[in-house]
Amino acid sequence: MSESVKRAVVLVSGGLDSATTLAVARSQGFECFALSFDYGQRHRFELEAAGRVCAAGEVSRHVVFDLNLRAFGGSALTDDIDVPKDRDEAEMQQSIPITYVPARNTIFLSIAMGWAETLQSTDLFIGVNAIDYSGYPDCRPEFIDSFTQLANLATKVGVEGDGGWKIHTPLLSLTKAEIIRRGIELGVDYGLTVSCYDPDRQGRSCGRCDSCQLRLQGFESAGLSDPLEYV
Repeated sequence: MSESVKRAVVLVSGGLDSATTLAVARSQGFECFALSFDYGQRHRFELEAAGRVCAAGEVSRHVVFDLNLRAFGGSALTDDIDVPKDRDEAEMQQSIPITYVPARNTIFLSIAMGWAETLQSTDLFIGVNAIDYSGYPDCRPEFIDSFTQLANLATKVGVEGDGGWKIHTPLLSLTKAEIIRRGIELGVDYGLTVSCYDPDRQGRSCGRCDSCQLRLQGFESAGLSDPLEYV
C-alpha cells in the first residue's frame, strides 16, 4: 500500500446512507475496508444489498461479522414485534421508536475500531444522520463525539499513536434529499440498496415503514425517482 493512501473502515448496511458514505470515503482518497453485520436482523436482503454495494464500490475487503443481537431482542428489527407503519413525521420524532436496536451503533463502532487498529488505521466512516432520521440516540453528534473520546482512551493506537481517532460522519447534517444528490454526484447506484424495515418475501420494499417513507420523501424532494420496487 502506498504511504500516501490512508485506510478506513466503513460501516456498510446495504442502505442508502451507508452506500453514500462509502462513495464519500472513496472520493476522499481512502482505501476502504467495508464492515457489515449479520446481527440477527429479520431479513437477509440488506446483507445481500451490502454485498452489491461493496462490489460496486471496489472495496479492498468486505467482512460480514456474525453478531447475534436477536439473542437479546428488544427491537422490531431483531424480535417478533410489528414494524410501525404509516407514521407521520411528528410521530417519528415523538420518541425513540421500537425499530431502535439497543446499543447497535456503539457495538458496531467498537468492532470497526478493533479491525481498524489491526489495519493501522484510525479512520472510521459511518452514515449516521441527525436530520432526516427516526429518533435514534446513537445517530446524534453527541454520541459520535463521546465515542471518539472513548476510542482515544481505550486503544493502543489512541494512547501511543501520533494522531487520534477520526469518526467520519459525512451525512450527519444533510437532509435525505441532499444525501441522495451527493450520492448521484458520486455515481452511487441506489438500485443496489435496500432501506426497508419490513420487505416482502421477494425483497420488495413496503413503502410504509419509517425508513421507506424517509427514503421516498428524500427522492421526491431531490426531484428524482427511487429505482427500488415497492409493494
